[in-house]
Amino acid sequence: MRIAFIVQRYGAEILGGSEYHCRLIAERLGGRHQVEVLTTCARDYITWENAYPEGIACIGDVTVRRFATSQIRDLASFHTYSDWIFYHPHSYQDEMEWLKQQGPWSPSLLEFLEGHHQSYDVLIFFTYLYAPTVMGIRIAPAKSLLVPTAHDELALGLGIYEELFSSAAGIVWNTEAERKLVNTRFQLRPLAQDVVGCGVDVPEADARLNDHARAHAFRQAHGVHGAFVLYGGRIEPGKGCEELLEYFQAYVSECGGDARLIFMGEKMMPLPDDPRVQFVGLLSEQERLDALEDATVVAVPSPHESLSLLALEAFAMGTPVLANAQAAVLVEHCVRSNAGLYYAEREEFVLALNLLLRDARLRAAMGRNGRAYVNQHYRWSSILAKYETLMARVLYPGR
Repeated sequence: MRIAFIVQRYGAEILGGSEYHCRLIAERLGGRHQVEVLTTCARDYITWENAYPEGIACIGDVTVRRFATSQIRDLASFHTYSDWIFYHPHSYQDEMEWLKQQGPWSPSLLEFLEGHHQSYDVLIFFTYLYAPTVMGIRIAPAKSLLVPTAHDELALGLGIYEELFSSAAGIVWNTEAERKLVNTRFQLRPLAQDVVGCGVDVPEADARLNDHARAHAFRQAHGVHGAFVLYGGRIEPGKGCEELLEYFQAYVSECGGDARLIFMGEKMMPLPDDPRVQFVGLLSEQERLDALEDATVVAVPSPHESLSLLALEAFAMGTPVLANAQAAVLVEHCVRSNAGLYYAEREEFVLALNLLLRDARLRAAMGRNGRAYVNQHYRWSSILAKYETLMARVLYPGR
């Protein structure tokens, strides 16, 4: 089968969000099918400035076709326009203008898809929000699968997205919470749909115990002693990082102790000059897994999630999570797995973190629960089988 993934950004350096999710799926399917990715030259989702060279590149078993963006986003103007469109009556044309201002805007990507969609058996669009998906899915909706990665946000109420969700031949949901959210907004009648998510590898416990070279590798590399709370991903206010810092400092003030808060990932906001707060930057895949395993607790502070690979990877490494209750998906993971706690405000955060840091038996039990949860619901064999089924239903709708 020849498959095209369409996504706003794509690259080995992009280690979070829907782009990372897309890469994981594309690489796994690339071992079974002929897979191409159609994407932009942007690396930065703030401005969409062209950073990668235009043209064809090969990343593993995946052929990546990059197309230039035609404009850089003016973030201040876009925010002003967004404030108007979300709260005032407006037209369809106004929404299309908002979509263009949001970016990434790449006419050459859409032109290529228009001229070559017949070459692909299935088109898989990642993320409902951006122009490549909204405009691209109109080209060949009958062969298009949508992976919305949707969460509760104002944009989801725009009319252009009702048209989008109604056009897809199939929808690949990340969680039941995501499916329920979108179905409260729109009347959907896709040909095929399923709750799928993304695969996560669970290391064998015996292999980890016997791998002395890897034991506490992250702690040794970064001079970490004692308990630490770990966050991984884009370090920015929109991911809840400002609130996480505030709440952690409240924990230190009220409970004391010597725990640290460690950030790994791409820093997009300043961090305080505080001996308890440490930034370790972008890590390799192995280093990330070492960090997740060595962490005492993994914090997942984002108020908006459709899946949260950070939480699932923490579960897989046997580390409990402390999650933001504003994200229904995170609450769903914690409740179904019994491998994490969640907080709605600062006092709950302080109490929950204090409990997790002090109770080693509780952490161990949650670690076992988390690994079992990922094994049951997020094994790659199960995830890929669901993709194969959905693609077959789109490709052969009458069967």
